[in-house]
Amino acid sequence: MNTDGGKPFIIPVFLPHLGCPHQCAFCDQQAITSVRQKSPSPGDIRNLINRFLRYKGQRRSTAQVAFFGGNFLGLTPARIHSFLAVADRFVQDGKIDGIRFSTRPDTIDDERLDLLEGHQVAAVELGAQSMDDRVLALSMRGHTAADTVSAVGLLKKNGYEIGLQMMVGLPGDDKDRLYATGRKIVNLKPDFVRIYPTAVLKNSRLAEWYQSGKYRPPTLEKSITLVKQLFLYFRKHDISVIRMGLQAFENSAKNGSIMAGPYHPAFGHLVHSELFLDMARLLLREKGHHRDAVTLRVHPRSISKIRGLKNSNVDALQKEFDLRTVRVIPGPLLPKEGLQIAESGPVVTYSNLDCDL
Repeated sequence: MNTDGGKPFIIPVFLPHLGCPHQCAFCDQQAITSVRQKSPSPGDIRNLINRFLRYKGQRRSTAQVAFFGGNFLGLTPARIHSFLAVADRFVQDGKIDGIRFSTRPDTIDDERLDLLEGHQVAAVELGAQSMDDRVLALSMRGHTAADTVSAVGLLKKNGYEIGLQMMVGLPGDDKDRLYATGRKIVNLKPDFVRIYPTAVLKNSRLAEWYQSGKYRPPTLEKSITLVKQLFLYFRKHDISVIRMGLQAFENSAKNGSIMAGPYHPAFGHLVHSELFLDMARLLLREKGHHRDAVTLRVHPRSISKIRGLKNSNVDALQKEFDLRTVRVIPGPLLPKEGLQIAESGPVVTYSNLDCDL
């Protein structure tokens, strides 16, 4: 996997609900993508890729076209070939480096993988969502955990990079079931993971359950802590977490499509902020402090993470440790996930934090 600074530049092509055999309890794809449910033409895809490539940053060493939002291998073979052929041409011309798509675990079989022969597909993301059959059934997913296990096995056999998507706060889920899902995902050894908090979308079955009192989403604070623990666990097992929270391009909160749930446009940043707060607490508790002021040193790109949203971390540390001031200064030589008390020396990183799983 590429590390920060070398992440592929992703060109997203949205296929809202296309290829899905039914609608899951949490899903309203039109609300998620804010576009009508229609199939883009090859020309639409070509124009979109060209438009994104014009804005490709110089720091991004690689680029991939990603077909998201639908169930890619649930499409007709003709449409699959048509979509992939457009992206293939950009790979052949050296403008992008590969293709990825998301699909349901129960669409992975030998016959449909044969459709990918000759195309430049590098990675396949599976919408596993949970590895608990009860949670999957209550969420109306229409597949089982065994389908995900089988799909991963076939994808590994065929040499694809594998991503697994999981959700936090699904109907019937709790901390124990969620953490069990995390452990089962680690056992499958995917290359990367995405973690999505469950949002209650207007016009979804979950919205009906929420309005009737049948479903209550976890709070934002609880979801951040749960995702933080999953992040640490995956990191401990060398599995990259490439996203935490809904995509930034989703306008659902603005147009009223998100009725409830732990949605925040900077959810991932909030998780990292809580991690930095945990590291600061660890340093102050273990190393102690003998003053009413503390200076924390972090990499320049992590200053906002240690400060927290609206300086919330600084306020929490001042209150908890009876500090008059908490000063944050840049330490360019520190790792991006490192923290030190400037006058003390030892550096802590995410690796120093305990994980509940």
